[in-house]
Amino acid sequence: MDISLIFCLLVVVVLMLCLIWILIMHEKLKRQYEALVESFYQVQELNGELRGQRHDYLNHLQIVYGMMELQEYEELHDYLEPVYKDMMKVGKAIRTSIPAVNALLMAKMGTAEANGTDFYVEVKSDLKNLKVEPWELCKVLSNLIDNAITALQEKEGEKKMTLDISEDRNYYLFSLSNNGPAIPEDQRETIFRQGFTTKREEGHGMGLYIVAGILKMYGGTVFVDSDEKETVFTVRFAKEVKV
Repeated sequence: MDISLIFCLLVVVVLMLCLIWILIMHEKLKRQYEALVESFYQVQELNGELRGQRHDYLNHLQIVYGMMELQEYEELHDYLEPVYKDMMKVGKAIRTSIPAVNALLMAKMGTAEANGTDFYVEVKSDLKNLKVEPWELCKVLSNLIDNAITALQEKEGEKKMTLDISEDRNYYLFSLSNNGPAIPEDQRETIFRQGFTTKREEGHGMGLYIVAGILKMYGGTVFVDSDEKETVFTVRFAKEVKV
């Protein structure tokens, strides 16, 4: 074969490989950009929530003082209970060192409340040295939380879920529990496969698959425990993450 023809073919192959690489990087950067934009708007919402609380603080103090002057202690308790609960939700959700995670948790609290679910967050680690990109961590938490909210839609009565963020000597831990229906034991592995869903509506079956993909990328693991009282998803990232 003519050397010039071989050279041309090699050039074409190299150009095609470069084009494929560019397309892959473009898609990756596009996903990162979309995640950053979403995080930006969530941070703005969180800042608005905090500004609103500061604005209302003086009004609450005036009302509390007035009720104390009138010795309306029972009414004062009823008034303060939801105010305190709302302030504690915001306070606990902004204790990590990752603004995008703080904003995401606040946004998901609103989503849970709109679906009649009490969402509690316990932050025992600031995640300062977690070597996972914020937008990837947000996708993991977002999909797990959305999955729990969906599961709780089938439950009657009190709907509750709790996210516990902590760390030990070797791992960062994210434990999300809910009091929804139990996951059958034979489904606890298959729920992370692409397209698996117990819903008929289009669009389900990708959330936990996305979680599994991100965990694989960062060497993370997820464990599922489920019975009639509680379902718990525990995500674990080693403190020395190798990507």
